[in-house]
Formats: sequence, structure tokens, C-alpha cells
Amino acid sequence: MRIRCPKCDSIQVFDGSRYRGVQSLVFVCDRCKKQFSVQVGADAEEEDEEDVGHIVVIENRFTYRQELPLRRGDNLIGRRYPGTSVQVPVETSDTSMDHRHCIINVKTNKRGQLVYTLRDNRSLTGTFLNNDILGDSERRVVEGGAIVTLGATTFILRTPGEEE
Repeated sequence: MRIRCPKCDSIQVFDGSRYRGVQSLVFVCDRCKKQFSVQVGADAEEEDEEDVGHIVVIENRFTYRQELPLRRGDNLIGRRYPGTSVQVPVETSDTSMDHRHCIINVKTNKRGQLVYTLRDNRSLTGTFLNNDILGDSERRVVEGGAIVTLGATTFILRTPGEEE
């Protein structure tokens, strides 16, 4: 597992598979020596949350492969940066991806099916859906397997029950 130091933002890596249930662990940052604690393991709230899909960030020279969960409502996706609040932070050094790049809205239609809508968030480089750029204030319904490119970073939308 990877965690970030709250003081210097450096990444700390540890084997999270050794821990069962909810546990509080204390770390000392390798870089700045700050001591901090984090909770690991699934808590009751997370177990009750419905799976509405996730995005899979494709590994490239800027980022490693990541699976980031989505939730109902607006999911603001952007480059992770200290002080920037997004629901789906992508860890990347790709400066062509904005800190608040695009939004995927997840909702249920009248038939009880999940509907995913993608829109750009006034990004500098635009949001591409299957190599087509979205226009200003354009919204597109997307389905599982959709390929979205933000700057030089690409992700694939995965819906519940969809095989990868």
C-alpha cells in the first residue's frame, strides 16, 4: 500500500495485506521524520457502500496503474496536488492534466440502471472520449470500457460486474 506524509507529501510504502480489520498504524516519514498515524483495513461504512464502478488509470511514463473508485453523484477527477480537493485524485507527474480536469456523474435512471455522464471541467488541454474532444459544456453518456484521455494520462471506465 502507498500512503502520503501529511507534512512533506512523500510516499511511504508498506505491506497492507498483513493487516485484517480496522487498525491504526503509526509511521515515521523517511524524508522529514514526521510521525503520523493512519487507519488501514475496511471499516463498516466502506463495506456497505454500493459499487458503482471505478476508473483504471493506464500506466505510462507519468504514472503507475491505479484503480480509483467512483461514487454516486459528481466525481471530480484531477491530478493529485496538496491543497486541491477532488473526489478522484490521480497520482501523476503529468502537468498537462489539470488539478480539477473533468467530471463523471453517476446516477440511476428510472429503470434502476447506472448512467455515467462525462464532461470537461474547463481544463486547459481538454477531455477526450475515445479520441474525440468534448466541446465546452458538452456532456456525453459513457459506458463501461470508455477510454478517456486527460492530457497525457488515459483511463478506462469500469462498471460493476464488467470484466477487465
